[in-house]
Amino acid sequence: MQFQQLAYFVAVADTRHFTRAAEAVHVSQPSLSQQIRALENELGAPLFSRARGNIALTDAGEALLPLARRILADADTARHEVLELAQLRRGRVRLGATPSLCTGLLPDVLRDFHDRHPGVQLLIEEGGSHDLVRELARGALDLALVVLPLPNPSPALTTVELFQEDLVVVSSADAEPLRSPARISDLKGRPMVMFRHGYDLRDLTLGACRSAGFEPYLTVEGGEMDAVLGFVRAGLGLGVVPSMVASRAGHDLRVTPLARPGLRRTIALAHRSDVAPPRAARVLQQVLLASRAAPAPDTAR
Repeated sequence: MQFQQLAYFVAVADTRHFTRAAEAVHVSQPSLSQQIRALENELGAPLFSRARGNIALTDAGEALLPLARRILADADTARHEVLELAQLRRGRVRLGATPSLCTGLLPDVLRDFHDRHPGVQLLIEEGGSHDLVRELARGALDLALVVLPLPNPSPALTTVELFQEDLVVVSSADAEPLRSPARISDLKGRPMVMFRHGYDLRDLTLGACRSAGFEPYLTVEGGEMDAVLGFVRAGLGLGVVPSMVASRAGHDLRVTPLARPGLRRTIALAHRSDVAPPRAARVLQQVLLASRAAPAPDTAR
């Protein structure tokens, strides 16, 4: 049984005339009649009685008609659903990102994507690079923005570098100013606010301080990005944050660049190597790759 045969059958049932039905479905009358006969042969029962030129539904035809209408309606709905997905009128993207990138990079990128494809649902998951890689591997995410190098590189993942970003020091307006640009060694003995364990920025900052020969003095630790910025505003200590985040943090924070070579991090886009992302995710991927043309502001210059 073919959709085409059901469509021809419904057309004849509606018009009660083979010639007019053929005109309605844009085929020749002999072709339509042949398909109706093939359908009747397959079902093993006549669908129309043709007494003295009058076309009427048989009992079998009466039984088939509502089913045929529903099948054709469902097929039409499916066709439109797939077309909407293909044209990105609908869909879903599951994107993972570190909290700092959710604060710094994603607002503008997602606004641009949403303006173009308002019917696509965006599901965002915040987490550290290690957690996001695990979620990618188990299929819970389509794409993830991570910080390189990954703690546990996997051949099952493909990563594409987007840009490198400078880290800067933020402090409250009332805190004793650092020289500008500051050196990592200038942070020695100064109270600092630190991110939670597993946070990429925590490992990078602690590693830089230890390489400079000192253990940082931490007054508060364990926060996410918004919490750390709040603690810095409250005067609890200095924070080391990405320049994109600092540029959005407001005028109540003092931003001090770090002297060269300073601290930089590499942002990459990751997805599974063995499974192609859905179409909507591939389009968002192109938007994110285009962001390489506009990297984060370099506040150290």
